[in-house]
Amino acid sequence: MVKFACGMLAAALLAFAPVSAPAAGEAAPMDTVKSFLKDCGAFFIATMDKDAQPRVRPFGALATFEGRLYLCTGNRKNVYRQLKSNPKVEISGVASGEWIRLEALAVEDTRREAKVAVLEQNPGLKKMYSADDDVFAVFYLKDAKASILSFTGRNDKYEF
Repeated sequence: MVKFACGMLAAALLAFAPVSAPAAGEAAPMDTVKSFLKDCGAFFIATMDKDAQPRVRPFGALATFEGRLYLCTGNRKNVYRQLKSNPKVEISGVASGEWIRLEALAVEDTRREAKVAVLEQNPGLKKMYSADDDVFAVFYLKDAKASILSFTGRNDKYEF
């Protein structure tokens, strides 16, 4: 599965058409993307290291706060340094025979309120981090463009 996900991340970017607002009763684009990523269990985040080598690793924690989708990590990890150096990120995951490809800019949010929201929505992280430690870091996804696809014809595009 990792080999499959890495291959998807290396593929050329899709062209994105403007996405209209959801119809009454439909989920907002960010909520749909968050739900799909949660269904994946683990999803894969690609960054670039200082030598322009792509780096991919599994993530699992997501949160929403103030209308934004958040990820988190520790500020002593390579992924943190890579996101700070080059905030372009790609995310991919697979669930129930469908997959997601997402591109965005990862923007660090150093506010305590954002950290608290991420921890509250991912209580298992409280064993490793706290909102007041000097390690826990949260990033929101800006200018996100995502596609959820399948071999049987699904090709849904989302922007948020």
